[in-house]
Amino acid sequence: VSLIQKAAGMEAAMATNWARRGPVTGARGARASREGRIKVREPYAMRKDFLGGGNLRPPASRGRTACSTRPRISGRARLVKTTAVMETYLSESESLSSTRSVLAIILGGGAGTRLYPLTKQRAKPAVPIGGAYRLIDVPMSNCINSGISKIYILTQFNSTSLNRHLTRAYNFGNGIRFGGDGFVEILAATQTPSPGGKDWFQGTADAVRRYAWLLESIRIRQVEDIVILSGDHLYRMDYMKFVQRHREANADITVAALPCDEKRASDFGLMRINGRGRIEAFAEKPEGDALKAMKVDTTILGLNKREAAEKPYIASMGIYVFKKDTLLQLLNETLPNANDFGSEIIPAAAENMKVQAYLFNDYWEDIGTMKSFFEANLALAQHPPMFEFYDALHPIYTSPRFLPPAKVQNCKVSDAIVSHGAHLEDCVVENAIIGLRSRIGKGVKIIDAMIMGADYYENEETRAGLLKEGKIPIGIGDNTVVQNAICDKNCRVGKNCAIVNSAGVEEANHEDEGIYIRSGIVTVLANATIPDGTVV
Repeated sequence: VSLIQKAAGMEAAMATNWARRGPVTGARGARASREGRIKVREPYAMRKDFLGGGNLRPPASRGRTACSTRPRISGRARLVKTTAVMETYLSESESLSSTRSVLAIILGGGAGTRLYPLTKQRAKPAVPIGGAYRLIDVPMSNCINSGISKIYILTQFNSTSLNRHLTRAYNFGNGIRFGGDGFVEILAATQTPSPGGKDWFQGTADAVRRYAWLLESIRIRQVEDIVILSGDHLYRMDYMKFVQRHREANADITVAALPCDEKRASDFGLMRINGRGRIEAFAEKPEGDALKAMKVDTTILGLNKREAAEKPYIASMGIYVFKKDTLLQLLNETLPNANDFGSEIIPAAAENMKVQAYLFNDYWEDIGTMKSFFEANLALAQHPPMFEFYDALHPIYTSPRFLPPAKVQNCKVSDAIVSHGAHLEDCVVENAIIGLRSRIGKGVKIIDAMIMGADYYENEETRAGLLKEGKIPIGIGDNTVVQNAICDKNCRVGKNCAIVNSAGVEEANHEDEGIYIRSGIVTVLANATIPDGTVV
């Protein structure tokens, strides 16, 4: 209260000073205002600056302007005009209402077979990435940084660890943080009495259709647009710019598009647009003449001529903005049997609805396969990295763990990320990710590898007792080499092992021994124990 009183006193003194100077009117005043030499600041804005960011504006419903507390001053004094104040206040209110009218739905993905065995006991969005994060943290953080506070996450497979992480990391305190109407809710696949209600989700569109009744509830009556997101992509994006472009174009649907060159184009579903950015045709991973037919002038979407010549194709990122009414109409009436957005809903809607493309010309990676996941993780350790978790203005959030800093003793570490709580001693780490609570022993070499760490600590007494009994503690044992490999959570790798895939095997399943090889990448399974002297 005393700070607010001080701010009000400063405000009154400033008003008195303005009154003594007298009003600046006529052409001279208008010119000075345009040149920026006269600025009128509202009292609540000044209090916000003084208090370091606390927004003290009264709610608009109270029926008072932002200047209702400004004092009257005798003599030459005049009431300070409130025109500029009201313009500022309304613009911020409009901005707030625009985010409140947006809801995000994050799709938890299917069984994650292409990421197996990392998805053996967890959902794909719950797979660890970057040492301290989970894949779901990327779209969740993008939503928070964009001001979107209404979020549903649709899950189906192995959702226990995902649910636990979301509960710990994104508890919004009943929406108080976002003004009372924000929420993060998990919508799991469930059986219903309706026809087909005993089936699993059949696809992305079917998953949203099963919960379409929520989109019609009075709770989200303010929502006008719905952003559909994937839980297994790595990128940083302002979704409100995406939504704003969607609204400016008055589109029924807007699809996020990634420009790409001919080399990568055949790996994606491509789109062809007209001169106004409206999508006219789709092609799924085309080649040859079919690929050439999908060339577009990407300057239409904002690329310069040089970039447009290098990247004449646009690929769908699997991220969409729908008008809420359009989404409900398509799912329930127009295409009630369509199960997938990318291959069914969007192409069909483009025939008679306004479907626009929105250019996203920045880093984006689909973490859908073991190879892409492994390469994207190691790329985080490069200098400079293609994607950076360290962004003070747009951070990637995750669950707070309150761990001590990493402890590194007499080690050679280059191009690596070492997460908090890790303990490294007399080892070599090159081009690697070292996860939370990792324990790396003496003489160990970690090269081109990812160590996911552990969910809990084993104290020194426990570790000594295990070694005395001939057992293996959590972590990487002394004099072991790990190269071109992933060691999943809580694994126990003994001493003098070589996890290197020296034979160059592409595919192998040795789950009974705790080893799985996919795309030439060796994975030590979560909670597995690898005996001393093992060579892979």
